[in-house]
Amino acid sequence: MSLSVQFYTMLAMIAMGSFFGATLDTYQRFLKRGERKKIIVFINDILFWLVQGLIVFYVLFLVNYGELRFYLAVALLCGFAAYNALIKSTYLRLLEWMISFVQASARFIYRLFLLIIYKPIKGLIILLISIVLFIYRLLLGVVKVIGKVLLWLVKIIFYPIFLIGKGIWKLVPKRAKRYIEFIYHWLTRYYTIVKRVIRKGIGMMNKLFRK
Repeated sequence: MSLSVQFYTMLAMIAMGSFFGATLDTYQRFLKRGERKKIIVFINDILFWLVQGLIVFYVLFLVNYGELRFYLAVALLCGFAAYNALIKSTYLRLLEWMISFVQASARFIYRLFLLIIYKPIKGLIILLISIVLFIYRLLLGVVKVIGKVLLWLVKIIFYPIFLIGKGIWKLVPKRAKRYIEFIYHWLTRYYTIVKRVIRKGIGMMNKLFRK
């Protein structure tokens, strides 16, 4: 490995040490160990160290094709120490500012969404539902009035027919009346039986479809 490659490798490892310090602080900031279960913290730690190792090896492969030297570990420690001494406080303030900025942007976008999209659509839906309910109640009231008027007209029209039928019924012989009453009661019983059978059939069909 030439001197220039060794120099670039040293610089890369120092940079990776600083990068490792920044990513470690970022990881600690978002992990919140006290609020997590130990098993989750353990798994996250393993994944974090694996990712860091893969990144370091990838950068090392790009610089010197993955050749390992003892001084590379020293360079990583120097980069990490330089980060803690010179950059850490500034980076943490910048990280908190970025987190606050993202949170504020998310809140602004959420409120903008509520104001421009959600609330107008909600108001439009409520207005449409109110209009539909108003039309339904209006039509229902009209139908009720028309029904009462028709019922009144039917009573007026059929009242003379009822009186005529009542008079004719008085002129019918008693034997004929009994025969007619027998037929009426027989038809009523038959209708009741048929109605029960139909209800049972509908009930069985509903049970089958529910299953």
